[in-house]
Amino acid sequence: MKADDANLWQRIHEARRSLAADLATLTDEQWHEPTLCGDWDVEHVVAHLSTAASVGPWRWIASIVGSGFRPAVHNERRLQEQMGAMLHETLQRFEGLVNATVAPSGDTAAYLGEVLVHSEDIRHPLGLRDEGNVAAWAAVADFYASRDFAVPSKSRVKGLSLSATDSAFVSGEGDEVTGPTRALVMVMAGRSIFLEELSGPGASHLAERRT
Repeated sequence: MKADDANLWQRIHEARRSLAADLATLTDEQWHEPTLCGDWDVEHVVAHLSTAASVGPWRWIASIVGSGFRPAVHNERRLQEQMGAMLHETLQRFEGLVNATVAPSGDTAAYLGEVLVHSEDIRHPLGLRDEGNVAAWAAVADFYASRDFAVPSKSRVKGLSLSATDSAFVSGEGDEVTGPTRALVMVMAGRSIFLEELSGPGASHLAERRT
C-alpha cells in the first residue's frame, strides 16, 4: 500500500470510528430520522457505508451486472445485506467494518469522501457536530475538485475559484467562493444546505448549479 493510500485509510478508519461513537448514542427514533441523502433514513445510510466497506471490485462488478446495470437495484440489494433485523445489529455490522480496507475501486480519496459526506448527511439533521480532521476534508476537497466520480463535483465548480478558510485547500480559477472546507466539500457533493456557509461572488453560481 502506498504511503498516500495508507494515510487516507487511516483517516477513513478515524472517520468511521467517530461516526460509530455518535451512532451508539442515538435513540431508536433517531435511527429512523431523515438524512440529507434522499429518501434514506439513518439506518439506510449506515448500511450503505457498511456496503462500501465490504464490497471489493469483483463483487461490485458482479452485483452491478446482476442488477441489470440499475444502480438503485444494486444499492437496495446490498443495503438489505447490511441492515439487521434489529437496529443494534446494523450498528454492530458497521462497527465490525471500522478498520476494513476494502473498497470497490482504488480511488481511496473517494471513499474517504463517502464516509465524511454520509456522516454529515446523518449528523446535520440531528444537530450533531463533529469537527473531525480538517486535513481529511481537504484531501476530499482536492479529489472532488479534480474529478467527477460518484458525484459531478468537478462539474459543479467549473469556472470558479475555491478557497477554504480553515485549510490550505485552493482550486480553480474564476469568481471566488470561500468557506469552511467541510462546506465546500458538501456543496460539491450536492448538499445545497451548506451553501449558507459559503461566501464570495461565485457562491451565487454554485446556488444555480445545485441540481
